[in-house]
Amino acid sequence: MDELPVDLPVGAPPLPPVPPLPPGPRPGRAGEPAIWSRNFRYYFTARSAGLLSWAMLPVAVTAGLLRDGYGLDTAGYAMAFLVGPFAGLVLFGGVLADRFTARRMMIAADLANLAAHVLLALLFLHGIDHLWQLYALLAVTGTANAMFQPGAASTVPLVSRDVQGANGVLRTSEALTGLGGPALAGVLVGFGDTGWVMVLSGVAYGTSAACLGALRLGAVPAPPAARGLWRNLAVGWREFRSRSWLWGVIVIWMVFAVLSWGPQLSVAAGVIVPAHGPAAFGLLNCALGAGTVAGGLLAIRYKPERPLAAGAVAMLTYPLYPLGIVLGWPVWLLAAAQVAVGAGVGVWGVMWATSVQTQVPGEVLNRVHAYEVAGSVGMYPIGSAAAGPAVRAFGTDRVLLVGVAVAVLTAVALLAVRPIRTLRRVPDRV
Repeated sequence: MDELPVDLPVGAPPLPPVPPLPPGPRPGRAGEPAIWSRNFRYYFTARSAGLLSWAMLPVAVTAGLLRDGYGLDTAGYAMAFLVGPFAGLVLFGGVLADRFTARRMMIAADLANLAAHVLLALLFLHGIDHLWQLYALLAVTGTANAMFQPGAASTVPLVSRDVQGANGVLRTSEALTGLGGPALAGVLVGFGDTGWVMVLSGVAYGTSAACLGALRLGAVPAPPAARGLWRNLAVGWREFRSRSWLWGVIVIWMVFAVLSWGPQLSVAAGVIVPAHGPAAFGLLNCALGAGTVAGGLLAIRYKPERPLAAGAVAMLTYPLYPLGIVLGWPVWLLAAAQVAVGAGVGVWGVMWATSVQTQVPGEVLNRVHAYEVAGSVGMYPIGSAAAGPAVRAFGTDRVLLVGVAVAVLTAVALLAVRPIRTLRRVPDRV
């Protein structure tokens, strides 16, 4: 059964401290589990398939290009064509998801990804004659993911009564696919051809589209049909900035992304790889993924009354890894630190996603989530790009110590801002 958009007023004042869940269908049938309902099983399969494909793509394309004799510059341009459209168009994806319903946009995005990956498979299997063809197809993939992402948040409350538990399961799946996707892509490229990775990704996107099509949703909140694209985008911005806890977190996170999160990967690699080898660096990133899985599993059951405050406390683990690098910890201790970091990040991610999905009205959730994604992720490339110049100017240890200090101050700031600290959990639907 297809979902039916329901016209509801937008632009309402911020919700009270303990508001009802966003208007929309009551997920699940009588007697179905709070998390693993029929709808959620289909959605979980769709989301996991898409995440696996997205995780495989950068490794497959980069490894394929380098194996075919192209340079690092070409691989860098390819990633720019992939990520650039996502960052630039995700806001419009939120508007379109509200206009046409999230599921329709997500299915259309999956079908566009399916077509793009079939063409990418043919391109790699038969040889790349013109790089512009590769860049164009990667731009289509990035655009499709920008159209998919906003609806990923608003769908969760529609398919599960236990929104936080569902987010914990999805966070765990994201961590597992983030670990397994690059490894699987590397093996397939090593023993076969990048084209076969694209075939597998195409099958995954087709599976995702089929599972989303099988969802049985009722009435879905939607903005009034008379409002145009720019008007709906403006309304989404007004709803975003009217919630001080929401934009407060994003402002804090933007500083964190530039000064701590963004530079850390490349700066850490510059220390770990020369000292311990690439295998050790890979192990440390696997430890981070394992910790994220543990954090997601913990967050399925752990339901604090003030979720963002609890998530901020969990984020106090983040400085352990860069501090350990500065102090010269052995690899096993750095791995333990990464597990703790991953657990903290996993708990924070579930608490944050659940707060957004349950505190924001359904008819504007896709647009608000798009602003949230653009703000929280958009500053990461700046921090990553600034890592090299910062190390040359100030030295590795100073850059890492700034990251440590900023990570601590990030958690402190999240706890110090009253609307963030006091935001209360919305009870699960029964």
